[in-house]
Amino acid sequence: MSFLRRRSAMPSGPDFDVLAMDPGDWPGLLGAGVIPGPDGSCQGVFLRYDLFGGRGPAMLIGNLPEGSPARAATEGDVPFEVAQLLAALGNDEPVHEVSREDIPVMHGDSLLIVRRIKISEGRVSCAQFDRSDGVQVTIATWDRPITDDLYQLLKPLSADLFRQG
Repeated sequence: MSFLRRRSAMPSGPDFDVLAMDPGDWPGLLGAGVIPGPDGSCQGVFLRYDLFGGRGPAMLIGNLPEGSPARAATEGDVPFEVAQLLAALGNDEPVHEVSREDIPVMHGDSLLIVRRIKISEGRVSCAQFDRSDGVQVTIATWDRPITDDLYQLLKPLSADLFRQG
């Protein structure tokens, strides 16, 4: 899978390709966040897609490399991206993971094993898969299902999107 590769040298931003929907393909607002490590490394990137005219995000896609503290969740806890999505929506009700199911999904000529995660808040959909370079991708949506078509829209974003200056 050539699109799932680690970058060699990056002067700033993540040291891995961020797999997400191209901002040009999204009709709403886009926000991006980088999770910095204490050593200056990038411990993850998440993108927040707003379709509700500034009233809150419709989808959040996270890319978390191996060793990222945001990946460490105890059993029953929701993924980091679900917690971020609910916080951005102002939803402070307690939620937890209900179940997980592995589903095979084709992405071009490659097969992804996608974990569909059921959350106690029924308006949240969540799916997760591991890339060949160890980066975990999590998609969390509010009030809309995640269909297999969404995976076909995922591609690496330009490193320029994350440069500072």
